[in-house]
Amino acid sequence: MSQINTIRDKRKDGYSKAEIARELAIDEKTVRKYLKEEDFSPKIPEKHVRPSILDPYKPQILAWLEEDKKVWSKQRHTGKRIYERLTEKYEEFCCSYLTVQRYVKEVRETSIELRACQELVWHPGETQADFGEAECVCQGETGRKKYLTVSFPFSNNGFNQMFNGETAECVCQGLRDLFEYIGGVPPVIVFDNATGVGRRIGDVIREAKLFQQFRAHYGFSIRFCNPNAGHEKGHVENKVGYSRRNLFVPVPHFDDIEAYNRELLESHSKKAEEQHYKKLIPIKELFQEDTKALLSLPRTAFDVCRYVYKKANGYGKVQIDGNHHYSTTPENGGKEVLVGIRAHTIDIYDESKQILVRHTRKFGKERTDSTDCRTSLAVLMRNVGAWQNSGLREFVSEGVRSYLDEQGRDLLKDALRTLHTLSHQYSFELAIEALELAVKNHGGKPLYDAAVFAARIADMGLDGNIEPGPNLQVYDEFLTEEVQP
Repeated sequence: MSQINTIRDKRKDGYSKAEIARELAIDEKTVRKYLKEEDFSPKIPEKHVRPSILDPYKPQILAWLEEDKKVWSKQRHTGKRIYERLTEKYEEFCCSYLTVQRYVKEVRETSIELRACQELVWHPGETQADFGEAECVCQGETGRKKYLTVSFPFSNNGFNQMFNGETAECVCQGLRDLFEYIGGVPPVIVFDNATGVGRRIGDVIREAKLFQQFRAHYGFSIRFCNPNAGHEKGHVENKVGYSRRNLFVPVPHFDDIEAYNRELLESHSKKAEEQHYKKLIPIKELFQEDTKALLSLPRTAFDVCRYVYKKANGYGKVQIDGNHHYSTTPENGGKEVLVGIRAHTIDIYDESKQILVRHTRKFGKERTDSTDCRTSLAVLMRNVGAWQNSGLREFVSEGVRSYLDEQGRDLLKDALRTLHTLSHQYSFELAIEALELAVKNHGGKPLYDAAVFAARIADMGLDGNIEPGPNLQVYDEFLTEEVQP
């Protein structure tokens, strides 16, 4: 085009066609052609498809790919399998594998039906919720955990809570903690077709009972996406990925998942300092509009717990969530026990509805056995012969274990009775700590010392200053004076 404009400019300046041709060193016919041209509008390009040696075999490839639509997705033709079948079927076939592979890929990409997306308008306070998965190191063990992400599309703010599963208890606990943190309840929450919350089958929505109670308590509305339609809540889908790449890289390490969740709620503030990608307003300012649209918190918080009665086996253990076993007490063998199922724990109750023991909740398909040896202490007192194979022996420190191993039957029974008494008076952990200190520092009567240590730990701790009592020196002097006859 620069040459054409030069030709036309020189013609305007009075140059002849021959002069223009000589000066630009081009043919005079070319000069006449571009001076005669009147329309220089862009032309629609035509795509020229070159013939391929694969052309004679393309109908057969298309036929095989069409048949694939009727079978299971994991048993369809790959590019390699199509190449092998063509080689077997046609003796003259001489195309390379890469040629076949490129064509198969091209056909599959062009046959994908792209879904038309409509840009939605999200109002202040409306939220979306979904679960993601990330690898974590909890108490030294590496494993994948689930995290609940709740996003606010209006402001682009988001929050996360880490759990071991995607149950109704996990969802409700995560939402409750978020509501209390932001000081209100979103009027609408959009969920995936998740089992923990409920399911949408056609036009019918079936919510989990615990979630129904939770929603009635807080008064928010819900909407479920259509099955296999994650694009209907694309904002939280993107937020799930953003959280995995930014919050969980490098792999987080923690010992207390509930304490870690409190840290996660605070972590949103860094993102909130950024500007909204489209509105060019700080996210924290837009989130103020979200908070204004929130519903008020109820006067009492919802107790996220599902209560069930479970029959204990002969060892006094109950089975929860398919293949996870939790100890109650041996005396409960064969009896029905009240169990409270929470997001992070399993609570076992006694007959007076008081928590007997609390276990960390287990998830997954593999069998687990959670035993709290304190629940078998009363039985062990009556059967001290089982000490060598008891869970309590494995639980205590090596020093306490050696001391108790050396005792006769009667002294061992006294030691277990002391542990049992101090456990009821204070706590099991404190009783064990007191006995360990007594054994370590004993002067012959560690069981008596254990009671003293337990009282001191409970009252002021081991590092606390002992208050001075009255001065008894005058009594010492009086008692040591010789009596005159």
